[in-house]
Amino acid sequence: MSMSPASQPHPHAPWIVILAGVSAALHVGKLPPAIPALQADLGITLVQAGFLLSLVQLASMALGIVAGLMADGIGLRRSMLAGLGMLTVAGLAGGWAHDAASLLVLRAVEGVGVLLVTVPAPSLVRRTVAPAQMTRMLGFWGAFMPFGTAVALLLGPLVIGTWRWPAWWWLTAALTAAMALWVRAVVPRDPHAHQRRAADGERWPQRLAATLGSRGPWLGALTFGVYSAQWLAVIGFLPALYQQSGWGGARGAVLTALVAAVNMLGNIAAGRLLHRGVAPQRLLWSGFGAMALGAFLAFGTLTADAPVARYVGALLFSSVGGLIPGTLFGLVSQLAPGERTIATTVGWMQQLSAVGQVSGPPLVAWVAGVAGGWQHTWVVTASCCVAGALLAALIGRQLRSYE
Repeated sequence: MSMSPASQPHPHAPWIVILAGVSAALHVGKLPPAIPALQADLGITLVQAGFLLSLVQLASMALGIVAGLMADGIGLRRSMLAGLGMLTVAGLAGGWAHDAASLLVLRAVEGVGVLLVTVPAPSLVRRTVAPAQMTRMLGFWGAFMPFGTAVALLLGPLVIGTWRWPAWWWLTAALTAAMALWVRAVVPRDPHAHQRRAADGERWPQRLAATLGSRGPWLGALTFGVYSAQWLAVIGFLPALYQQSGWGGARGAVLTALVAAVNMLGNIAAGRLLHRGVAPQRLLWSGFGAMALGAFLAFGTLTADAPVARYVGALLFSSVGGLIPGTLFGLVSQLAPGERTIATTVGWMQQLSAVGQVSGPPLVAWVAGVAGGWQHTWVVTASCCVAGALLAALIGRQLRSYE
């Protein structure tokens, strides 16, 4: 759809969309630094803390594709603004919570808010950027979660230590409210309902059937699932590994945050390499190969007495592994069965990604428990990498079929 000069997007609009995703990611990452304070102030148990940590993933696992259908139906900008509003209200209310039950309910609301912000974002980036810059910007979008998580892991302990945990909740809510105002001011409005219906002609059952009945969304979603299962498992258990190596406390927190942050490098590089014509299949293979090698170095017996080598393995795992989400976000318009199912496809990808995030860490923990240590963790991640490599080959074949 062409635009008149007056309706051209603001040049900073795609960056505002990405920053909105980062503000949502802060709500995902704000909880881990606050768990000790919540245990001390509210008497939250470890089991309750585990539910608080997983509720965002559970919301994605249950409602990812629903959020995509809503975004495609009500409008991408409206969906993002609704999600930012939910995160703001839930964050403000969370600062006044006095028990675990209230926080659990509000955390579930935040999970839905995160979905409503992040699912329409790739389509909004595509809408607000010149076609020649699209794959590059989608690579930057792929970095929103590791960047937001790293900021939360670094900033959270400082805010909580200075002003206690409610201030941390209110600060993230205030940032989200500011982003909502910025999105409202800069990101172009959605087409009117009658224009969307004229351009589409399909209601949500047709969009759902088209998405789930096509190979592309399934290949992208399954690939995202096997990636996220191992990424969260490795990142989640790194602090325990560092503790065994004598790198606990603040040092362990900074090291873990850095491992999460370098994931941005792979995401951004994926967008640039796709723009230069590198085959997506090669990028996915490179990402999964690096994750397999990195996990072996980080957890294998070969580096048991070499903590620096283990840390280098974790950095390799996360940084080059970032090629995978960056590539998948860059391909989403090709994997979706149509323009009006892109957000639905993203929702399905995030849904299976959440399945991986929920199932991966318990599986790794079970293997570690059976083995009596972390030395066989790499077997789980290598299995995920083999599955990912096979899926990457199928994605390459799928893309060639469109040529």
